[in-house]
Amino acid sequence: MPAPKKTVRRSLLVASAALLSTALTAPVSFAAPSPSGSPSASPSVTPPATMSTVGGVRLGRPGTQVDLAGGAPVLPKDVTARSWIVADAESGQVLAAHNAHWRLAPASTLKMLFADTLLPKFPRSTKRKVVPSDLAGIGPGSSMVGIKEDETYTVHDLWLGVFLRSGNDAVHVLSAMNKGVENTVREMNEHAEELQALDTHVVSPDGYDAEGQVSSAYDLTLIARSGLQKKDFREYCSTVSAKFPGETKKNKKGEAVRESFEIQNTNRLLTGDYDMAQYQGIAGVKNGNTSNAGATFTGVAERNGKVLLVTVMNPARSGHNEVYKETARLFDWGFKAVGKVRPVGELVPPKGAARSGAQPDAGASGEAGGVGDGAAAAGTGAKPVAGTATANGSSGVGVALAVVGGALVLLAGGVFLVNRRWPLPDLVRRRGRP
Repeated sequence: MPAPKKTVRRSLLVASAALLSTALTAPVSFAAPSPSGSPSASPSVTPPATMSTVGGVRLGRPGTQVDLAGGAPVLPKDVTARSWIVADAESGQVLAAHNAHWRLAPASTLKMLFADTLLPKFPRSTKRKVVPSDLAGIGPGSSMVGIKEDETYTVHDLWLGVFLRSGNDAVHVLSAMNKGVENTVREMNEHAEELQALDTHVVSPDGYDAEGQVSSAYDLTLIARSGLQKKDFREYCSTVSAKFPGETKKNKKGEAVRESFEIQNTNRLLTGDYDMAQYQGIAGVKNGNTSNAGATFTGVAERNGKVLLVTVMNPARSGHNEVYKETARLFDWGFKAVGKVRPVGELVPPKGAARSGAQPDAGASGEAGGVGDGAAAAGTGAKPVAGTATANGSSGVGVALAVVGGALVLLAGGVFLVNRRWPLPDLVRRRGRP
């Protein structure tokens, strides 16, 4: 006979309170962040002997960490990255990792933190007429989307430039709207600390090589997981191509005309390339490449209801698209291994999660509604997110199920105990779902 409801409720509260008490009294080995400006990318080809243990002791150890159970596939042998991680995007379980907390230069993958920090601030319809000071301080050789002085762009245009073309010019214009680069860097560092991305130190908001600018595979995965809670973030990071406003010119009749040009996402798992196909189930997130950082990439993909995050930093092998190929191998392994390996750590929740409950699905850059299920990228000619079916159905796409995560357990006195699951709704509408 089932127990009375009051008894069940009382038992749950007692058990939850006991768990919370244990969590609060047990020793925690989170590494404290270094003083401002002190961290730097390791000049060594080997990782430090000791690293942060945020997310678990094993994640702070150098080398590969994996715990294969019966029937689990072995890790691919041809992964040469200095650091990488494979994690369940919803539960936060880390399936395997290699030097997860090694503090390395992140390149433009740092733009994920930039977006996660600034996206909620400006409605996508907000317009900005670019002045020369907006584009000041952009590093030589930066990737650019092609923003021109004295032209007007919407916030939607600017975010397309950030995500698709990794445009440092778009980052600087948005930073100018956010009271400048210095303020934006400060807010990014504060947000990284809130996310418990304690390996991360921001110097330049666009990820351009700068002394002391570092992150880690673990932190980039945390940041991506946070960003994917936002509808706009999911839309932009999964958009394959879009129309971007060009320069105003006079036509033959002497009339001022402003045409647009097409931009494409530089994420090769999303778009494919001559030497590789689009990855089945891919849904973003962000790539980067600088002389100091090498190639870096964080990706999210879904297959059969499982959503994985993979981050790869600086492969030793210098082949064409190597960072994407190694990411694809780790995704392949992860989808086969999920449920067959014992986790070696976890992606911790933000500090505020325990204070305020489940993370909300943030709207569209300050506007209500955002991009709803099945919606295409709106605004200046943006094509639908990757894999959305075309009119003739040639892309062979199905609409993926919304991925529903767990919840939080409400304790007496309004205390929340996080069970580590985050929902990722309307994440996957991808080409090539198996």
